[in-house]
Amino acid sequence: MEPSGAASAAETPASKPKWLVPAIAASTVVVLVGGGFAGWHAYTTHELDAAKTACAEAADTLRGKANEYNALVSGKAKDASGIAANQVRDAKTVDALKTALKATAPEYEGCAADSKDGLDAAAAKLDKQSKWYESHEAALTKAVKAVETSKLDKTIDDASALLKSSDGQVQDAKTRDALSGAIKARDADAIAKASKTVNDSVAAKKKADEEAQAQAEAAAQAAAAQAAQSQASGGYTGGYSGYTGYTGGNRGGSNGGGQPAYTPPAAPQPTPAPSGGDDEYETISWCGTLGSDPARC
Repeated sequence: MEPSGAASAAETPASKPKWLVPAIAASTVVVLVGGGFAGWHAYTTHELDAAKTACAEAADTLRGKANEYNALVSGKAKDASGIAANQVRDAKTVDALKTALKATAPEYEGCAADSKDGLDAAAAKLDKQSKWYESHEAALTKAVKAVETSKLDKTIDDASALLKSSDGQVQDAKTRDALSGAIKARDADAIAKASKTVNDSVAAKKKADEEAQAQAEAAAQAAAAQAAQSQASGGYTGGYSGYTGYTGGNRGGSNGGGQPAYTPPAAPQPTPAPSGGDDEYETISWCGTLGSDPARC
């Protein structure tokens, strides 16, 4: 009787066909190849998706930076660009702002690539553009601030000059106090309001002074005219009184002007003839005297 182990060994080759071994090996290779392709595909798909996500995020960041920059350009920068050189203390700030506004923004291209390498390149370009917007926004903000500050400095200079020149020239001194407080606070709106009230007060005082001067001049002219009229009236009255006295009115009394009336000199008396005198001598002596008889002369 043969051992059972020898019989099993003899039966093994017969129980597995020769073609089965190569088939199994081929199948193993196919499985390995298929698994490798699937793994590679999964990996590349993941990498592509990651590149797409990174590019999309870069695009979103760029849009945000661009929106902030454009809002500045159309907002504060536009307002500041309307400030003229004569409205600021330093005209160079106006020139610097104009130069900053001339910068050309980059053109947005987005994530148009299909490959990972293309998407990576697009994302890198978008990141670079975002940095452009960020840096130019900072520079433009600085330029706008410089113009605004220079304008405020000029406003304060003008207000300080007004405060000095209006000393003693306002109708209400409280207006100057308000202007002084606004200058110390560096409040442009308050300075503008206070400056207007000071100018109005200066104009009011000037008008009041002119009216007072005109009234004083009119009063002086009226007084001068009255004095001249009184002088002319007094001279005429005196002359008339003298004339009345001279014509012999109210002899021996007053002429009505508070002065004695004019009295004419007495007529000369005739010289008496000598006693026992001669008629001829008498006739000659009496001739030519007041009261002489012309028939005897």
